[in-house]
This record gives sequence, C-alpha cells and structure tokens, in this order.
Amino acid sequence: MQEFDTIRPYSDEETGPAIQRLLNDQEFLDMVGRFKSPTLARWAPSLLRFYTRRWLSRRFGHFTQVDDLQAGLSGYIGDLIENTTTRVTTSGIENLSKQGAYLFISNHRDIVFDPMVVNYLLFRNNLRTTRIAIGDNLLANRVFAEMMRLNKSFIVRRNMTSPREMRDAYITLSGFINHSVANNENIWIAQREGRAKDGLDFTDPAIIKMFYMSCKKSGLSFGEAMNKLRIVPVSISYEYDPCDGDKARELETKARAGSYKKAEGEDTEQIMKGLMGFKGHVHVHFGAPIIDAPENAKELAARIDREVHANYHLHASNLISYEKRGLLFSQDSGQDSGRDVNDLDAIRESVVTAGNWSVEDMQIARLEMEQRLEACDSAIRPYLLDMYANPVQTALDAIARQNTPD
Repeated sequence: MQEFDTIRPYSDEETGPAIQRLLNDQEFLDMVGRFKSPTLARWAPSLLRFYTRRWLSRRFGHFTQVDDLQAGLSGYIGDLIENTTTRVTTSGIENLSKQGAYLFISNHRDIVFDPMVVNYLLFRNNLRTTRIAIGDNLLANRVFAEMMRLNKSFIVRRNMTSPREMRDAYITLSGFINHSVANNENIWIAQREGRAKDGLDFTDPAIIKMFYMSCKKSGLSFGEAMNKLRIVPVSISYEYDPCDGDKARELETKARAGSYKKAEGEDTEQIMKGLMGFKGHVHVHFGAPIIDAPENAKELAARIDREVHANYHLHASNLISYEKRGLLFSQDSGQDSGRDVNDLDAIRESVVTAGNWSVEDMQIARLEMEQRLEACDSAIRPYLLDMYANPVQTALDAIARQNTPD
C-alpha cells in the first residue's frame, strides 16, 4: 500500500512505536491526566504525569496490533458512552454480514463520536470496525493526529489550491477506499464535508463521484463499481447535541457577516465537548447494503439520503422543536405554517421515533428545550431550533416519497 502512505492509518508494525511516542508525550499525558484527576492536574501536574504514564504503560504499552489495541480500549469507550448518554440503541445490524466489507456512509453531527459509536456497535456485534475518514484540518493537533491514525483513521485532504492537485488527491483517496473494501476492511465516511450544523443531512454527489475516480480504467460501469463497495447508509440520531449552541452561533455569524473564521484550537475544543458532553439517547440505524446502485452519482446520493432520513429515530427534542418552530413561523409571519404543529401525535404516527413518551416525558423534554433556548442569545435561538427541527421535516419528506407511487 505504498501509494497510500500519505493518507493511510498506522499498520500493525507502526502501532507499538506510535504508542511509545504517546507515552513519552507530555501533552498527551497531561490531557489523559486531566480526565483522570482534574484536581491533581491543577495542583501536582508533574506527579500526575508520572502516574498517568505508568498507568497507561501497564494497560496499553504492550500492544503491537491495531485490532488488539481497539479491543483493549473497548471497555473505556463503553464507559465514556455510558457516562455521556442515557442509552445507545441500534437497528438494522442484522443487515450486515461478517463476510466481506462495507462502505458506511453516515450523516455527520459530531467529529469523533459519530464514527466512535458506529465502531463500538460493530465491535459489540462481532463485526470488524471501520477505517475512519478524517479531514486533514484535524491533524493540526499533533497528539490527536497520532491518536486518530492509531485508531484506523485515514486522511481526507482539504484546502487544495490547484485542480490537478485536487484530482490527484481524490484519485488516491478513491483508490484507498476501493482497495480497503476489496481487502475486507470496512470504511466509514461522512456524507459530506464537515458536520451538518443545521440538521440537514444531504449527501454531496461529489463524494460519490470520488469513489469511482480510481475505477474508471477498470472497465466497470459506475453502478457496478458502487455495488462492489456495498454502500450502507447509516442514520445517527442524537437526543441532544453537546455542541448545539456553538453550531447555532456559527450559523448566525455566517448569516449575519457572510463568513465564520474558526478560532485557534476550536476543532480540538469541539472534539472534547462532543466526546464529554451529554447526548441523551443516541440511536444508530444501519441500512441494507446497496447492491443495485443507479448509474449516476446524483441518483445514488438521493437514494442514500432517503435511507438516512426515513430511518431517523426521532427524539422528543426533535418533535418539540418542530412544533415550536412552526408556532413561531405562524406568529412572526401572520400566516398558516401549512401543517398542524399542535398535532404531535399525528407526526409521531408518521415517522420513526426513538421511544414511546408519556405526557410527562414530553413535558420534561419541552422544559429542557426551553432551557437550552433561554441559555442562548436571542439571535441564535432560531438556528438552534432548526438543527433539532429539520430532521423531522426531512423524515416526513422521505416517508412521503416512499409512499408516493412512481
């Protein structure tokens, strides 16, 4: 795989040396130490660093293979998930087989937690974990770059200047993805560049076209090449987004000023907040592998979108936001919103929900959303409301299309 050396994750041969580099990295030890003992990190950082290194060496210093390292980390990942969610549920896992590999295309809400929870569920069901696509903007932090490449992450180059450079990078990326699936390695990639901060999850056809770029000389048609990848649409539904206020603020700034510039270290801060923040109930749906792909990228992207949207497991937070947005629209415009926003029962009958909630449950969820809105500046509240409400509308649209005869 030398042609992929610039983007691939670490191999088994590189795993041991990479672990040793981290064990001798002060920034990494301080980061882990702050997790284990925030108080000691403030008052005795050198002592905490010593004990953190010894603890990490005993538990992880002997690993020399990526799969063994992931298995060793699985208990800690499980604890992290348990401590930051009320529960994690899944559906569609029966669509997957241990024979062969898949290309998982997922909606994208959180930088690290999205692929982490997918891999956790695959691991718990005795399926191979995925190689994870990450943007090269996340490599600015040296420690995160090392950790991600240890965790089967491969690099998607961004911010290229020339068309030739872009073409060559995409051909390499396409080749790596196709080579991985052909060699029984699962792939996870987001349906578009960056997180869907507004809650609108739509696949970028350019990403689908990229998958085919390395196959054009193979003699395979577009559809045949896509069928070999065994694309699995993945729908991830969060009850609450730990970064919702930050996302809403970015969207408001873009709408008002025309652009938004990230602060230094903002990606790292968002990673930590997304990992450690409260998410409530998280549901992951695995769609059936696509083995009859259409012959163009736009149609395939639309099919993936329908699968993702129709299989959201919507939470009370989504439904209440949808209701509230409709009421605000009616009040602000003086017009009928075009839907009975008060009839949440009818909407619940139309979409897939993540639970059966009592009147009291809905009231608790309504109070939680009101508190989240009150905590925001008034200018960004509509954007926060949209990110929770939009999945309801796209789910309704997808289900309506499914029920409409061709």
